[in-house]
Amino acid sequence: MDFLSPMETTALLLSLRVAGLAIVVSLPLAVLAAWILGRYSFPGKTLFDGLVHLPLVLPPVVVGYILLITMGTKGVIGGWLLQTFGIRLIFTTEGASLAVAVTSFPLMVRAIRLSVEAIDTGLEAAARTLGAGPVDRFFTIVLPLMAPGLLSGAIVAFAAAMGEFGAVITFVSNIPGKTQTLPLAIYAATQEPGGDAMAARLATISFSVALIALMVSEFLAHRLRRLIGQG
Repeated sequence: MDFLSPMETTALLLSLRVAGLAIVVSLPLAVLAAWILGRYSFPGKTLFDGLVHLPLVLPPVVVGYILLITMGTKGVIGGWLLQTFGIRLIFTTEGASLAVAVTSFPLMVRAIRLSVEAIDTGLEAAARTLGAGPVDRFFTIVLPLMAPGLLSGAIVAFAAAMGEFGAVITFVSNIPGKTQTLPLAIYAATQEPGGDAMAARLATISFSVALIALMVSEFLAHRLRRLIGQG
């Protein structure tokens, strides 16, 4: 990365860290939400579905503001975390991960839900008659069959997390080395005299990462579908 300055390299590595942590932490919850939405009918399902996908249609700044008033040091949840466990999310790298996790969460849920709904429940019924328990059925039948959607959703969500701006700057501000991810670094560069070259380099990196992630997502999903006989 000799063509990048130390600040630019820091922003890139921080973006990878923030997006990676966000996906790792939120993926199990996305699988659970997709499973509930894809397999069960219950009163309030439409409301639950709407809440899960709300970050897709809300302005990211609104998402960041909601996090600020709930997860900030004076918020109901944020204040409790600080007083009880000494955990402060506002103005931290972990807070940036939370912000991008919330905005990218619906992308994972949608992709995984489609895979869940495409699974032939007859396969699970057959396994049940052969004595397979719920855990065995999930790990030997359901999880492999939902793998294409799971992997595709995780990679696309990772790319989206790398590009999130509004929620991050609203919740954790723009602090170099702590919360200044690629989009925020690009914004900062455009505000400085002579920062056009830096902004162009970072924008090119952001564009490349997003494009590569989408191509890898499509390739791996296609390969997995072929391996499990879905395509």
